[in-house]
Amino acid sequence: MKFVSWNVNGIRACLKKGFMDYFHEMDADFFCIQESKCQAGQVELELPGYEQYWNYALRKGYSGTAIFTKHKPLRVKYGVGDKDTEEEGRIITLEYENFYMVTVYTPNSKRDLARLPYRLEWEDELRAYLVELDAKKPVIYCGDLNVAHEAIDLKNAKSNIGNSGFTTEERGKMTTLLASGFTDSFRALHPDMTDRFTWWSYMSKVRERNIGWRIDYFIVSNRLAPAITEATMHDQQLGSDHCPVVLELDYA
Repeated sequence: MKFVSWNVNGIRACLKKGFMDYFHEMDADFFCIQESKCQAGQVELELPGYEQYWNYALRKGYSGTAIFTKHKPLRVKYGVGDKDTEEEGRIITLEYENFYMVTVYTPNSKRDLARLPYRLEWEDELRAYLVELDAKKPVIYCGDLNVAHEAIDLKNAKSNIGNSGFTTEERGKMTTLLASGFTDSFRALHPDMTDRFTWWSYMSKVRERNIGWRIDYFIVSNRLAPAITEATMHDQQLGSDHCPVVLELDYA
């Protein structure tokens, strides 16, 4: 099975920059997007053969997630725990017979870290939810997780220590999640690979010089790790300040 995740930074804008060409080229079983930045009725995608599931933020032009899939789920859930709503549209879970598919757009803690306390609460709640799912069946978890886990995951680690997305607290939450029974698919196949990123600032020449961060992930239950056949990022694909990340599993 092939999975794609892409923070499109506004699906309506991305549609004008080659989204559909890339979507059809990938022919994925699951194609997840984050930061859709639209409301119901603002965009209509013609995707023959795909089910569409959208989680819109209440605030217009903000956040939002979607999953397009060839496989009709048993259940769809928006929210975590007992909740089936999430006002910023940040999470979708699809349940299948043999696994859960979860896509997430993790809250940014903001440049001044004003939202860091909320972010840390979110991380704890989401981890508890993923562990709960994992106790029932394996989990495939993807999205823009807004953290570079290790120094190898961004270009200028030393100068970014303590900055949003590279705080000790945010990195620690990722470490705790992985220690709870999950595998970072890219690092499972490429433990020492450097200079592979998924996000670049829009500042002049930053992407051309590959001064980036790896903040978009596919994370899977440990028992799915042996099924990983490919985990990469399509860093030459334009259309957003993020690039797509791709996972292939030999799993049904």
